[in-house]
Amino acid sequence: MLTINKKTENQKLILKLEGRLDTVTSPDLENELSGSLDGITELLIDFEKLEYISSAGLRVLLSAQKVMNKQGVMKVTNVNETVMEIFEVTGFSDILTIE
Repeated sequence: MLTINKKTENQKLILKLEGRLDTVTSPDLENELSGSLDGITELLIDFEKLEYISSAGLRVLLSAQKVMNKQGVMKVTNVNETVMEIFEVTGFSDILTIE
């Protein structure tokens, strides 16, 4: 299960993810992003309560990164050890801005 808490401040969109970002839940994040990125110059995705990410979740992040490369910045914050290991093994730690 994935819970997405969304907050918009001017041109900044903050998404706080809780649970698992996998094959079942990644379409939820994809839908949330596809309808929310217009006019956004800063996308902040908080992984503090994210337990797991699968390749489907990585694909959604990559697609959001491509959009944000054209219109601003995207940052992923509060990444736990498990998720960071997945980012490092897949090379996503070189693609994403992780704080």
